[in-house]
Amino acid sequence: MSSGSTYFLGIDGGGSKCRARIRDSNGALLAEALGGSSNIYQDFDGALANILAASREAAAKAGIRTEDIHAGLGLAGIVTSVGAERITQAGLPFASVTADNDAYAACIGAFSGKDGGMVIAGTGSIGYALVGGERHMVGGWGFQLGDHGSGAWVGHHAVRRAALAMDGLLQPTNLIEEILKRVGRTRQEVSRWSETATPRDYAAFAPLVFEMASRADVQGMTIVIEGAAAISKLGHALLARGAKRLCLLGGLSHVYPPYLDADVRAALVVPEADAIDGAIMMARRSQGLPEKWT
Repeated sequence: MSSGSTYFLGIDGGGSKCRARIRDSNGALLAEALGGSSNIYQDFDGALANILAASREAAAKAGIRTEDIHAGLGLAGIVTSVGAERITQAGLPFASVTADNDAYAACIGAFSGKDGGMVIAGTGSIGYALVGGERHMVGGWGFQLGDHGSGAWVGHHAVRRAALAMDGLLQPTNLIEEILKRVGRTRQEVSRWSETATPRDYAAFAPLVFEMASRADVQGMTIVIEGAAAISKLGHALLARGAKRLCLLGGLSHVYPPYLDADVRAALVVPEADAIDGAIMMARRSQGLPEKWT
């Protein structure tokens, strides 16, 4: 437990997992914890339960009460101020709660509150920039309407291609074979799997797709090239809105760069901090403190 009297919690809540971190007012790291999915659009009550579980685990590790912590929550699924208000009015057991989109938290962290843009390519996808105090968001429509180039999108396209191959409408490849091993080899099995499949389930196939693409699997390469074009478009949109620097974040950030357009690659920089610290910076700002502790 730190001797500091003020504590800050950062939550980076995405479609696959929730990451929690606690720092004191001097920036000393006190504890971290990991929880389940926390996309409030997909499952509001379930997301809050996962956020609280991770927060309480981190607080217990730090030896402090959640009631003594100022919380910054960067959450997938917050697309309007109504979503943020619903979180802050939910009666969460913190000293204060500041909630915003997970992309906003990631952008605050990546540039320590300064101008810049970032593209998240994780379970979902979104482009987000802060330029001259203005927010710019492209994508981020969720799995049903968008998430182009995301892990869920990549996996979904792989399963769809597997279904086409089963009907003899597409060339089967090693990728198709691996997908069918996991979702079933009959119409009934594949249909049953798809009925309950979530974006997280589809995103679980993304590493396989990229691996197969690296082995020149034609179906894997087609999916990755199309996905990279979608991610590049998000980057282009942010550059056109005045962002000079871009960060690529999310679970696919380490595999996409070689496939991106040259101008987007040239604008990429290493983030100064991650989305969890970005959420902590949000909480610090809400208490009148500078974003950075050093």
